[in-house]
Amino acid sequence: MSAPVPLLEADDLHVWIEGSHILQGVSFAVPDHGVTSVLGRNGVGKTTTVKALLGLVPRTGRVVFDGDDITERPTHAIVTKGIGYVPEERGIFAALTVAENLRLAERRPGEPRYGLVHDLFPELSKRANQPAGTLSGGQQQMLAIGRALLNDNRLLIVDEPTKGLAPRIVREVADAVATAAESVPVLLVEQNLSLVRRVADQAVVIDAGHVIHTGSASELLDDADRVRSLLGVARTATDEPTESRVDTT
Repeated sequence: MSAPVPLLEADDLHVWIEGSHILQGVSFAVPDHGVTSVLGRNGVGKTTTVKALLGLVPRTGRVVFDGDDITERPTHAIVTKGIGYVPEERGIFAALTVAENLRLAERRPGEPRYGLVHDLFPELSKRANQPAGTLSGGQQQMLAIGRALLNDNRLLIVDEPTKGLAPRIVREVADAVATAAESVPVLLVEQNLSLVRRVADQAVVIDAGHVIHTGSASELLDDADRVRSLLGVARTATDEPTESRVDTT
């Protein structure tokens, strides 16, 4: 029996930014189910990899989504194929209300999933008429994730959703990612290894613009020596998604 075709494939991606060779032949595949986590120290090319997949930075190589070569397509055409994106910087419209931010994210055709978003993040319903720029950092992250969940996407790409958040909000984000992954595959860039342990099925480790490891996330995190070698942390994560971020020194 032939192997299943991956939902997303990156093949030999190279990115140069201001003369620096950031990605140096990144290749990996994202299956059509579960959570695939992209791991690595700060500055190794994780966010650049996500941007290269979406055509947000100039790159060479090949990107295939559901069997369709999307390498030459502009970002807006890539997204309308059914890819939801939560950027590291959140990208909310500060002057607009929460409700207006969500309404702008609605994609036609399709029925917006407000019930799912408000069930996961009740604060967004309570603060519907509040300007998004006055929300706390955690509430803004809820809004960013909520916008991606609003549409019936075929893939979610979520970049560093727990960065700088309080433990309580981290748990809510973990719940949201886990719930989303029940119905749509997720590509998750994350340094909180506790969250990765909880939600991720597969792990892709990037270092210095190269993929240096792919495989089971749980097997990687259960191997303390490999975690130390690949990620620079002294121990594996606990079951509670609140601490244990990748060492950035």
